[in-house]
Amino acid sequence: MADAALDELIERVAAARAAGATLCIRGGGTKDFYGEAPAGEPLDTRALSGVSSYEPTELVVSVRAGTPLAELEALLATQGQCLPFEPPHYGNPAIPPSARGATVGGMVAAGLAGPARAAAGSVRDYVLGATLLNGKGEVLTFGGQVMKNVAGYDVSRLLAGSLGMLGVILEVSLKVLPVPPATQTLRFELDEATALRRLNEWAGMPLPLNASAWWDGILVVRLRGAEAAVHAAQVRLGGEVIAPALAAGFWDGLRDQHDEFFAKAQAAVDAGAGLWRLSVPSVAAPLKLSGELLIEWGGAERWLCTATPAATLRDAAARAGGHATLFRAKDKSAGAFAPLAGPLARYHRALKAAFDPARVFNRDRLYPGL
Repeated sequence: MADAALDELIERVAAARAAGATLCIRGGGTKDFYGEAPAGEPLDTRALSGVSSYEPTELVVSVRAGTPLAELEALLATQGQCLPFEPPHYGNPAIPPSARGATVGGMVAAGLAGPARAAAGSVRDYVLGATLLNGKGEVLTFGGQVMKNVAGYDVSRLLAGSLGMLGVILEVSLKVLPVPPATQTLRFELDEATALRRLNEWAGMPLPLNASAWWDGILVVRLRGAEAAVHAAQVRLGGEVIAPALAAGFWDGLRDQHDEFFAKAQAAVDAGAGLWRLSVPSVAAPLKLSGELLIEWGGAERWLCTATPAATLRDAAARAGGHATLFRAKDKSAGAFAPLAGPLARYHRALKAAFDPARVFNRDRLYPGL
């Protein structure tokens, strides 16, 4: 990967390490709001752009980290393939995703997935290998281009959701999948408890459930798979069929947080509330917390816009067997992520010390002290 863009990054890292400075790894900046506040001088990765290799018959693509996410998705679409976890394109909803600036490196570093996450898996599940620039200025390669290659495989997957704590992602190899041949979206009028019960019942059946969302008494589910399977599931479940164009807009808005719920949530955040992401078992009963609620992932992801104190929310999530993340807020003094237990905190510190001992990259972005 020796080239001018990489050489410049290596020089910047060496200079920052010598000066004891902090660098803020940044692609398109569409996820600057996520985690703790960015700090340090921006280290722009967008010059590291381009697809290194693409083997459609092998369902593998290797792409440099500064590559626009929309560019990668457009390439995959030409072969009838996709990133099944539906990475979000945050940013201004008035402009198309292709112009919002999300990059492949940011996609992996944030580790965020869209509506299909519960059915298709997470970003981490599709990372086969990665090349990383660590805090010592070393270029390290982990994993490979096939699932069977396990040398360093766990390290490459560890980068997903690390928010740049370990170094600059230079390139990733990703598993991709064919676009399912059939899609259908259904609508049901159900209260929260009934919707959760139905979702868990359906999860135990051989149904091509791909995504779900419940808000304000309405449950919407998406079926994806073979034509016959989708048709049979539609007949079995019933509900109101949503027109394809309307359904596509709804799911894209949910993925990119531009739909009605998130628009209202953003207005509340601007007024001082917090948008919380509660990750709990799908079978968890309604949490009975005040605020505006949207439920995804078959009940496992529950978005709550509220002014309720952080301690109350995190206690409720913990009692349900999960945790709570302060996703969007003006004030994140309570911490963006749930505090780590002692052993996990030690692992995080050890990893940071191994990859970035001088704490050059994204200092305190994931957790204070890292």
